[in-house]
Order: sequence, then C-alpha cells, then structure tokens
Amino acid sequence: MRIQQDVKTIGLIGSGHIGSTVAKLAVAAGFDVVLSNSRGPETLTELVQELGPKARAATPVEAAAAGDVVVVTVPLRAYRSVPVEPLAGKVVIDTNNYYPDRDGRFAELDNGNATVSGLLQQHLGTAKVVKAFNNIYFKHLETLARPAQAADRTALPIAGDDEAAKATVKAFLDAIGYDAVDTGGLFESWRFERDMPAYGLIYFAKVPVAGEPFPDGAPTSASKVASAVAAAKRPA
Repeated sequence: MRIQQDVKTIGLIGSGHIGSTVAKLAVAAGFDVVLSNSRGPETLTELVQELGPKARAATPVEAAAAGDVVVVTVPLRAYRSVPVEPLAGKVVIDTNNYYPDRDGRFAELDNGNATVSGLLQQHLGTAKVVKAFNNIYFKHLETLARPAQAADRTALPIAGDDEAAKATVKAFLDAIGYDAVDTGGLFESWRFERDMPAYGLIYFAKVPVAGEPFPDGAPTSASKVASAVAAAKRPA
C-alpha cells in the first residue's frame, strides 16, 4: 500500500515517548516531521538534532498547520488545548488513552457514552480523527517495525469514522513498518484501550515481572490483533 503522494510532512502535537518514536519511524521512512510540545520548541533541540535534517521544532499551532497528517499525542486531560482551526479537514491520528489517576475523571468515559478519540473528534469538528499507536509500548513500537511483506510483520489496530482517513493512516503505518487492523468506527476504539486484550501485553515476548526491565517486544500478527480486539468486553 502506497502512502498518498501529497502526504509528505507529519506534524506532531506532543513529542513524548510515543510522539518521538513515531517521528523517528517517519523520518526513517522518508517523511519530514514537525515536532511540538507544550513547553516550547527550544525544549526539542536535542530530539531534532537526533532526528536530523528532516525534523524541525515548532509550536503546536505551527505543527498542526505544517502536517499533511498530524499526530496528537498529549495527555487526555489536555485534549481541549489541541488547536482546532489549523486541523480543519485534516487526518489526525489520536494516540491517547484514559488514565483517571493522571487525567481526572470523565463521566462520559466512565459510563461508556463516549470514547477517548470521540472526545477529540468532537473537539476538533471537521478534522478526521483516527485512533492508532495507543496500545503499544513505545520501545516495542520502535523495535517491531518491519519492511513490507516481512513474515514477522506486526499489526496495529486503528479506528475511525472516515474511510478515506483510515486508508491514509493504513498507508502511513505500512510506510513506517506496520500492518493495520481496521476495528471500525471511533465508537469501537475502546476495544484496544487500557486494560483490554489488545492493549500492551499482546506485544510482549513474555509477561513482565514487577521490578524487572520490560521484556522485549514480540511480532504480533494481524489475526492475533483482530482476535484480541474481538475479545474485548466493556467493564461491568
């Protein structure tokens, strides 16, 4: 699957573990990246130097405007700070999860009336939100990338309401080394969030033990991911 020719620059709103890893994979695949965070471009100097000439730092508004596809990877509690106007009509990849200890309580998530990415979609209006990258440990995201047609290629689940946007995200995942499992609309995105079968552990070579380093990642097929997504059950 080829990435659309007009997708040349990936904007990142948030440049933590997942954001910087996606940026690294994108640069390796030939994309330009524009990184941002809440603390200012000057705090990203070291990361930009590490990534090389295809990367630059900017403000969130500038990164949103520059990206042909924009990755939003900020804590859920900060989702209302994501700029709306420069993302109008764009494909936006949401990497977020709901962690009440970090984010506070969201009643609409607790009662199942909304999803994390659905909240971002509501905030952004005309942007086309696709959920991805939220269910994998950032170190595994970096190490499990494989070339197209590799026998041990790993798959990541995605969800979104716009079919063309999902096709763009699938092509981007393919370009950076991953297959995609389409789980349906944003209302289904809870199926691969925190504590669900397709979250985290599915990519571990073994179950982590407290006090020990996280285990290496293990290649995980599309069929295994699809089965884990289908096995998800909402908490009672």
